[in-house]
Amino acid sequence: MKPARVRARSIFGQLTTASILIAVIAVGVLFAVTTITVQRQTRASLSATVSTDLAGLIDIYATAGREELLRRVADRQAVVSLEGRRSHYMVADGAGRLLAGDVRRWPQINSARSEEGFVTLADGTEVYAQGARLAPDLQLLAAREYDRDRSALAVLSAAFLAVGAAIVGAVAFVAWITARHLARRMDAVNAALGAAADGRAASFPARQRGGDEIDEVAGHGARLLARQAQLLKAYKQVSEHVAHEVRTPLMHLDNRLGAAMQARPENAGGPIGQSREDIRAILSMLDSLLDIASAESRRGDLAGLAEIDMSALAESLADLYEGSAEDAGLTLETAIAPGVTMLGERMQITRLLSNLLDNAIKYVPEGGRVRLILRPGPSVTVEDDGPGIPRDQRDRVFERFSRATAPGDKPGHGLGLALSRAIAERHGLVLRLGDAPRGAQFILEPAP
Repeated sequence: MKPARVRARSIFGQLTTASILIAVIAVGVLFAVTTITVQRQTRASLSATVSTDLAGLIDIYATAGREELLRRVADRQAVVSLEGRRSHYMVADGAGRLLAGDVRRWPQINSARSEEGFVTLADGTEVYAQGARLAPDLQLLAAREYDRDRSALAVLSAAFLAVGAAIVGAVAFVAWITARHLARRMDAVNAALGAAADGRAASFPARQRGGDEIDEVAGHGARLLARQAQLLKAYKQVSEHVAHEVRTPLMHLDNRLGAAMQARPENAGGPIGQSREDIRAILSMLDSLLDIASAESRRGDLAGLAEIDMSALAESLADLYEGSAEDAGLTLETAIAPGVTMLGERMQITRLLSNLLDNAIKYVPEGGRVRLILRPGPSVTVEDDGPGIPRDQRDRVFERFSRATAPGDKPGHGLGLALSRAIAERHGLVLRLGDAPRGAQFILEPAP
């Protein structure tokens, strides 16, 4: 058995894709939530630090006055906070002119409303700042750099993405392994069911420990096939029994009618002769039905098959039917490739081709042409230039008891083509109608 392959349209491939997509979405959502949470906490920490620092300076101004404030601001510029954030200050007059501190220009912060937020100073330093108006001619700005917070967030993000990628990879690998395992088991079930549908021996995969839905499907399939085999066996036994029970009295009746004709001869077309012909037609129909059932029950079964020289068989049939064609006023043409062989039952293949040639000779009017073509494959074509098969009957021409109703119709029970198709399917071949512009064309070729 070929290794299982997770196809794009396979349910297992879709589950694998869905699992990976869910893992990617989950990691993305967690990353976004974590990033937003860290950013909010960083902003809250910066806000609390700056507000506390600013409140302390305001308290100094309120208790010690303006000069003390200017001195304390100069002292605090050299201090680095415990969080590693560098401080920046500015004491300015009402017009924004620098009185103390290291910030040379007042940023876009409204001190009258004690605004705070992320700003960029004149020298390009990015800080979190808050302003306050202490008097009509005095305003204060306190700020903290947050580059270390941003670096920490970048490191956290990189680590999170690395772990997330590892999680997605692990999910993808586990999902792929699981899907491959399930697909292999399902392929085995499908292969078994396909083999059974083709008439070949079917073997379902062994049950997994504990069992699951695939094991249930395999178990139901095995029981269904076993039941089908029992029904087919019973059907075959009943059919053979019924056919035997019907054939035997009919043959006895035919013998008695033959004895009666010898005792009391009658003219051709008499009632006894007609009765014997009807009996033989019934017997022929029973034989054909049994042959169809036998061929269908052994579809795909390799038992009893042997190498057949199709070229020699076709030549032999052509020689055999050449006389019949001449008697009917027809021309039998052949195009038989040499060395064509196949695996099959010689008697059944002979009967299949004979049915096709019989039909052609039966329906083609005098002066017509019948052509037998054999190509490697094997591919056999039997065509003629007769009346052909009406379009509205092409779909059911291979059904049992289906007969053509075209002009020139000949008596028959309508089982010849049904038997031919059953024999073809038993050998893994397809018998179909071709699209010849005139007459009928039957093509026998390997199944796709």
